[in-house]
Amino acid sequence: MQRLDGYAGKILRINLTDSSTEELSTWDYLPDYIGGRGICNKIFWDEVPKGVGAFDPENKLIFMTGPTTATGIPTGGRAVMTGISPCTLPEQYSYGSIGGWIGTVLKYAGYDGFILEGKAPAPVYLLIEDDKVQFLDASPIWGQVVSVTQESIRLAHGADIHSMVIGPAGEHLHRNASITTSNDNTFARAGFGAVFGSKNLKAMAFRGSGKIKAADMEKVFELRKTVGRPERQPNPPVMRESMGHVSNSFPHQWKNGSYACSPGCNSRCQRLLMDSKSPFTGGKVSQTEKCVSVLAFNYTYEHPWGASLFVLDEKNPRTLGQQKSFPHGPDKTDPDWEICSEVYKGDRMDLWGPDFDRGALMMELANEYGIDKWEMIIHYFTWLAMAKKEGLLTDLDFGMEVDVENPAFVRHFIDSMTYRTGIGDIFAEGMARAIRTLGKEKYGDTIYQGRVNQDGVRLDIPVSLEAAWGYSAHWQGRGFQSTPKWLWVANALNTMVNTRDCFNSGHMHVTPDDVRQFLADGPSYSDLLIQRVMENEGASMIKDSVTTCEWQSPDIVWHDMELQMYQAATGDDSMTKEKLDEFAVRSRLLYRAILMRNFGRCRDLEAENVYPFLTYPDPWGEVDTWDEWNDTVDRYYKANHWDPATGWPYRETWERYGLKDVADEMEKLGMLPSPGQAYQRKPDPSVRQEV
Repeated sequence: MQRLDGYAGKILRINLTDSSTEELSTWDYLPDYIGGRGICNKIFWDEVPKGVGAFDPENKLIFMTGPTTATGIPTGGRAVMTGISPCTLPEQYSYGSIGGWIGTVLKYAGYDGFILEGKAPAPVYLLIEDDKVQFLDASPIWGQVVSVTQESIRLAHGADIHSMVIGPAGEHLHRNASITTSNDNTFARAGFGAVFGSKNLKAMAFRGSGKIKAADMEKVFELRKTVGRPERQPNPPVMRESMGHVSNSFPHQWKNGSYACSPGCNSRCQRLLMDSKSPFTGGKVSQTEKCVSVLAFNYTYEHPWGASLFVLDEKNPRTLGQQKSFPHGPDKTDPDWEICSEVYKGDRMDLWGPDFDRGALMMELANEYGIDKWEMIIHYFTWLAMAKKEGLLTDLDFGMEVDVENPAFVRHFIDSMTYRTGIGDIFAEGMARAIRTLGKEKYGDTIYQGRVNQDGVRLDIPVSLEAAWGYSAHWQGRGFQSTPKWLWVANALNTMVNTRDCFNSGHMHVTPDDVRQFLADGPSYSDLLIQRVMENEGASMIKDSVTTCEWQSPDIVWHDMELQMYQAATGDDSMTKEKLDEFAVRSRLLYRAILMRNFGRCRDLEAENVYPFLTYPDPWGEVDTWDEWNDTVDRYYKANHWDPATGWPYRETWERYGLKDVADEMEKLGMLPSPGQAYQRKPDPSVRQEV
């Protein structure tokens, strides 16, 4: 094919078992798979068969940049990694994205991505300098925390080196272990740090002397002036109002964001946590933190957690729940004022009070040990707090009294998980697996009686905030993040067909008119809601492939933003919005094919995995019934042209997007349904049936 600008042209295969490398051509995957998660899905489908586990040497971690990476296009520094996740329950193919410099520097070295396979016989780290790849002894840095590892690599190879590393949690195969390239720039949600550890890989370091040229620099400059507007301004950065309560709680330690997470970004969304105390040196450290961090500092909220949802109008953008988003102040004469100003008040959980030192300790330990902050805060520590209050921990030996408000216990528990000592060995398997080891009926399903809404009405919820696939809740409207029913139904659908919560690039974006229609239809019966969910999934795949950042411009405001970025980077004017949308469906289908072939995904598995959490009330007492949920699932599968009985695409669906070979494979596996086959809905699994 025509060699497009924006790509380096090569993908590096790295075999850790025999320390060998091989170069693949990026052009073999273009233009059908664009880059990022699109190419990752194609490589995994072609190379990883059924039966491979997360910690098997045959598991492949596939890292890919996109055509915008290293071009100066705003948010173009992001990259994606995929592979079999150890923290997903059960283990399944998953993905994550990351900022920082590594994607850019890898392309400067001449590669669009790399494939990690095999297992090193002893701890190693990789040094990639242009076309030279070295397998170096990692024994001197094995056991070091993240920042020390990074500094050791800089001292050994120069200040201009960029690395991504694991901490002790990854070395000890903690299933929620992360890979860190810079403070709060991590692959965290899929547990890929533990896969690094299973392969005896401590770190990867990069230096490149090449350049990546965008095809249309004039367009790049134009994008730099317009991307992020109007909801987010370019320089100087503006702090999001939905995070303002953090600064109000700790005004002397929080500063407005001054770092972008990747080169080329013109929207700096992070915040600085200043002068917190290091648990390792005792000295002062500064951290950059994102939205999850606020929960470590104060879990008792009077805050409208629906405020982070974007509900934007084409002509007058603003954000639901954020009255200050109206540029000239509140305007009650505006026809959208009622919807856009409505406050969705969240739960009051009363799990721990505000404490700067304890919160900073939790964040610093997660950073240094390399553990997913979201699971640590939203799953581990909420479970500890709720289970303690319900008297469930009296028979368990934690080595000291369980007290989530005591910094000494916080450190003790995270240490025990990281190094798998005592009962920490159970929790290093991930919270969902730990609960099942201890006994799910008691330690997972017991009702926590301390959850109330803003009016003081008790709302039942289990002591575990597990929502689906082993992960804790994220924008599910229960536990801490308040959302209306139409949104948590939409998010449940997104989660159902994924293998993790999908809100790194998959936040739902709709208009005020959409919301009116959802409410008129009923959230469980809205065809428009299904359409918006599918559009959101497509936009997420495009963002993770071009690659761009979710926080720049919601798709509902600027429908062809990613197309303009792609064209500016590559010079491929033959690409259209329609073709990009077709790519998104093709890549989503390939993701579907992987989950079906390798992990047995089907309707019953998906619907039943997500449903239990929806039976607990949101802050307004709303739930989903089994029939409501299944009616929604029916609409979703049918809209995708998948068989509603099995959740499997028809041959016509595969072939429409150029995947005849996949259809043939599905036919061999007995996973190719016939249109119109009969389907009888299963009984509600939460109701005990009479024998």
